[in-house]
Amino acid sequence: MDRQAAFAALADPTRARILRLIDRAADGRMSVTPLADALDLRQPTVSHHLRTLLEAGLVIREKDGRRAWFSVAPGADDVVRQAIGSAPHAAPDLDRVVTDLADRYRGAHSTDIVARVVAGSADLLRETAGDEPLLASRVASFAAQRLDALAAGERRVPSVLFVCVKNAGRSQMAAAILRHLAGSAVDVRTAGSAPAAAISPTIVHALDEIGVPLGAEFPKPLTDESVRAADVVVTMGCGDACPVYPGIRYEDWDLEDPATAPLPRVREVRDEIDARVRDLWADLRR
Repeated sequence: MDRQAAFAALADPTRARILRLIDRAADGRMSVTPLADALDLRQPTVSHHLRTLLEAGLVIREKDGRRAWFSVAPGADDVVRQAIGSAPHAAPDLDRVVTDLADRYRGAHSTDIVARVVAGSADLLRETAGDEPLLASRVASFAAQRLDALAAGERRVPSVLFVCVKNAGRSQMAAAILRHLAGSAVDVRTAGSAPAAAISPTIVHALDEIGVPLGAEFPKPLTDESVRAADVVVTMGCGDACPVYPGIRYEDWDLEDPATAPLPRVREVRDEIDARVRDLWADLRR
């Protein structure tokens, strides 16, 4: 096995998630259909990623009647464990997260409030991602966003919340474009009414094509304080899930979910989102 090629293949987060699912399966193997269901992707998309993993020597394919089973290739275990973080690792140190955030928000939030938000954030993220290796860092990031929202009364810039169903496509694209255009002049957040476990690599690719970074964003659940903190709430396919409060401007953008669409269609949705975001940004500056 070419280790350099193997790690290159695993640079795509979807392939790492496929291997993680296979590695955690009861009998160490999975077929395309349950993988597609678990990832919320189309079967051809999963098959494409599996072919790449096969060519990199990371998985093997075994036929059982009409069904093909995929398992970690012999000799690839160490690469797989390193890439997907399934080697033994300590439980998330949420006490340290609380300590660090309590120091960061000293004077704004008590330690009790910080601890409650951290614990609640961990519970919400576990519902969608389970005990992923990145859980602690994601809890810290999500909790910080929620604490910022709770202290929104001190904000000096407008705040925009983009909400879609999975928080893995439309809302992430809109938020990334607005951050790119406005920088620190707008406080931008995202959420999902039923968040996915990860952002589609196609979304990242389509944004990269126009010079817009997604950074370390990940799907996050919709919380009450994120809505209350917003000046503008933009919903995309999940308007009924978003609580309505007086004084907040609400917009609903009727857009196709591009998360599992082919790249040409993702580009079209991206460009439509880009036009709408530019109009919103121009309106915010008036």
